[in-house]
Order: sequence, then C-alpha cells, then structure tokens
Amino acid sequence: MSSAPPTSGTSPARRLSLAGVLRLRRPSEIWFKPALSSVAAVAPPNLLLLALGRLDLAMYTMAGSLCALYAHNRPYAARARTLAWVVLGMLGGVAVALVTASLTRNAVVLVTVGALLAAVQKALCDATRVGPPGNVVLTFISSAALFVPQTLGQVPGHLALAAAAGAWAWLVGMAPAPVRPHGPERRATAQALNAAAAYAVASRGTGEGGTGEGDAHAGARAAGYAAVQAAWQTLLALPSTGARAATRHALERLVVRAEVALAAPADTDPERLRAWAHALRGGGRIPRTGDAPGETDELLGVDAELAARPAPLWQRLGPLTPIAARTALGCALAGYASLALGIGRPYWALVTAAALYQANVTLTWSRAVQRVVGNLAGVLLFAAIAPLAHLGQALLVLCCLALNFGAEALITRNYWLGSVCVTPMALLVTEFAGYQAPGDLMTERAVDTLVGALVGFLAAVVVTNRRAGNRVGQAVTAADRARERAARLLAEPAPAPGALEAARRGLAAALTDLRATADGAAGEWWGRALPQERVVLAEQAGHRTLAEAVRRQATRPDRGARTRTEDVRP
Repeated sequence: MSSAPPTSGTSPARRLSLAGVLRLRRPSEIWFKPALSSVAAVAPPNLLLLALGRLDLAMYTMAGSLCALYAHNRPYAARARTLAWVVLGMLGGVAVALVTASLTRNAVVLVTVGALLAAVQKALCDATRVGPPGNVVLTFISSAALFVPQTLGQVPGHLALAAAAGAWAWLVGMAPAPVRPHGPERRATAQALNAAAAYAVASRGTGEGGTGEGDAHAGARAAGYAAVQAAWQTLLALPSTGARAATRHALERLVVRAEVALAAPADTDPERLRAWAHALRGGGRIPRTGDAPGETDELLGVDAELAARPAPLWQRLGPLTPIAARTALGCALAGYASLALGIGRPYWALVTAAALYQANVTLTWSRAVQRVVGNLAGVLLFAAIAPLAHLGQALLVLCCLALNFGAEALITRNYWLGSVCVTPMALLVTEFAGYQAPGDLMTERAVDTLVGALVGFLAAVVVTNRRAGNRVGQAVTAADRARERAARLLAEPAPAPGALEAARRGLAAALTDLRATADGAAGEWWGRALPQERVVLAEQAGHRTLAEAVRRQATRPDRGARTRTEDVRP
C-alpha cells in the first residue's frame, strides 16, 4: 500500500526535460493509409489547376483535400459521418476567414480572429475526439485564408472549390470500404489483443495487480486498458443487427478475451492472444475463441454498454475551457509578436502556437521542442529542394505531393520528423501564386517558429488548469463507486444475467479514465495538490476486483461447461 502524500507532482524544472522528446517510435500500422489518402486527395485538384494555369487557387482546394487525413481508425459507417463533419467544420472556418479577409485588412484584427478560430477548433476537436491531426490542419488553413486578399464577391466561388475538394476527400477516405469493409474494427481488436499480451508478459514476476509493480508493468497495464477501451468504442460504433452484426459479435468475443487477460494476466497465454491478433491482420476468417463460461453474460454486458449515451457536447466542452483559453491567448500573442517584428506572415507564428497545446503543460513543452526542431530542420530541407522546385510549376506540384506523403508517413514516428516535411511543403505552397526569394521565406519561417513556440508556451504556463485536480478527485470517486458496484454483485450468489459483466466493464472504463485523468493532471503546473494516495489505492483495489470478477466467471458453471480456470484462458 502506498503512503505517498498528496502532491502536485515533480517541479517544473524537472519537467522541462529533453529526454525522450525526440526519440523515434515504431511507425503506425497503417502509416501508409493517411499518406496515400493525402496524395490521392490533393493530387487531382492541384494537377487540374496546374493544367488550367490557376495554381493560385490551390489553397482553397487544399482546404477540402486535407480532410482526407482524418478518421482512418474508424469503422466506415462512423468514418462517413466523421469525415462529413470535418469537411463542414473546415468549410465553416474557411468561410469565417474569407469573409473577415474581405471586410478588413487590419492585421491585428485578422490575428485576433485567427486566434479565436484556433481556440474554437481546438475545443471542438478535443471534445469530439476527432483524432489526429486534430485542430492543427483546420487552424493552418483558416489562418492562412485570413491573410489572402479577398472580396465578398469571390468568397462563394472559393468556398465552392473547397467544398468540391472536400467531397473528393470524402470519397478517398471511404474508398477502401468495398475492398476491406471490416478493416478498422479488425485492426482495433488486434491492437487490444496485442496490448493485453504485452501486459501479460510484463506482469510475469511482478504479481497480479499487486504492490511493487514497476513503471513498465503499470505502463503496459494502462496501455492495455486504453487499447481495449478503444476497441470497444470502435465496435460499439457498428450496427448491432444486419449483415455486419455477425462480424461485430465475433470481434466482441476477442475483445472480451483481451479484457480477461488484463484482469487475470497470470492465467493468460500471450502467444495465443498474439496468434489471434495476427489472424485479424488479413481478410481471412475471424478466429474463434471457443465456448467459455460466462460468454453469454459477457455479451449481455456489451448490450448494457450500448444503452449508455455519451455526455452532451456542452458538458464535454466545459473541462476544455482552460485549454481553449490557452490557445486563444497564445495564438493571439504569437501573432501580435510576429507583427511587431515586421514579418509578413504572422499566421505562421499563430499556427505554431496552436500546434503546441496538448493535455497539459508538460506535454505542451515536449511538443514545443519537437515543433522547433522539426521546423528548423524543414527550413534546411526547403533550401535543398527549392532550386529543383523552381524549375517549373509541374515540379513544384510534384515536390509538394512528395512532401505531403512524407509528412504523413513519418509523423507517427515522432511529431518533429513529420514537421521536417510539413515545413518545406508549406513554404512551397506559398509559391503557387508566384516564386519568392527563398532566403526571405526561410528567415520568416524560422523566426515565426521561434516566436510562436516561445510565446505559445509562455501562455500555457500563465493560463493554469486548476480544474485538473478536481477532475482527479471526481475520477477517483467514480472508480470507487464502480468497484463497489462490482463488489456487491460478486457477493451475490447468482447475479442477474449480464449484470456482473456490465459492472466489470464499467469498472475497467472508470479505471482507464482515472489513469488518463491522473496523468493529465500530473503534467500541469501550479495546480492544487493531487490525491496521489487515493489514486494508487483506487487503482489497486479496482484491479483486484476486476481479477476477482474474472475468476468468478471462470469458476461458475455455465451450460454444462467444466468449472476450471483454464476454460477462460485466452
């Protein structure tokens, strides 16, 4: 049992660490899909404009084309809705920017509107969990549009270009559906199985959910529960009836086995979990788990989760107020500072600031370092490829497409690596309307990067998130209540069908939320002391209850199945 006193975490000086900030991760399993989708969405409009001699209009078509970067991890029915909302959100931001640009050329007003748009985009993307690339692409496009000379009469035509490209991006995003209609949900299930297998391996020799577990063990457990929760969110987005229901139910059984492995890692065969995950990679049959005690109740627990409705959007926006305030202040101050230095593109500094803001100040610091390193390296890359791109507009377009692919292919390794390609691409896009002096572009981009990162990070430090501590307390209370509910059902000789599984899944979700909330709050500065001891005790008690629930399912007779723990081994 931990006796750690309530604490606000480590000191800011210790959090300003460079260790691991630039470390490369393994690439995403589907790194090539956003990269190829980006090229497929951007290339046709740009090549058509090149043929027509109107590359100066490419910024408007790119606004719609870049929507193809979103929702690659979602089932296709959910992806269709998400992409439609992203396109509408992009059009809304561009419309505000273009109308504002047509009404005023006052740079201070334009920066202010851009900062407010960035704050709204950040809050909405976080509240709806739209996923990467989040608000950054939306803010980049809308901020750039603010500084393009415009008249009110031109706005409808430019918006029509963006809408047409957005419709094409929607088609590109949905194109794989006829070929592999169950791909996203199969990948999500495979990731949950692999994460559960990794936790089972990490738990060897540490004790099941006990004290004294190391950082690697605790990290593997948190990653496992997060992957399982992500898999459930993916599966619950699918229809429960119709042609796709059979596939969904088969995948649900595999996710249930991943949950069992997380709750009882000592009784788990990691290799079998990995074998199931590997079988899901292709388009073959979904592996069968075999009959197991409690399997019917497990899927009844899924029905209980389906009945839960998400919180209204306004409730999800409330906790994001400090992040939105940081974004608005940081972006505005970064743009004003760029104007004060006499730089002609203050939206570069504004976008740099907008790209920094993460769940807490510590993560924002890491992103600031990554942004600066990536952008400065990207400026050097631009110096190398600019002579080639300036040989003709066709080469200019092809260079942009290659950089577009590189950015999406590399960004999952680390944000800074993707920025190495994003920066020269953004510089080349500014030359679609005409070539510019490379030295001036490079200098302005470098200065705006440094200004945006410095001012944006200072705004994150100044605007504290004092609600983070309160949310940790609320998450602990929710986890305790979920544990008590599961414990009461465990005390009953014969709980109602599905009740124990619904309670177990609710407890798992509460513990996942508690860990995410505690991690986010620990990265904030100057906040109130966090109840670290309560968090540790709630997690330990919760995971012991989860393990007990699994054993209860394993030893309860069900339809004549033998009452052996081995029967529930994944």
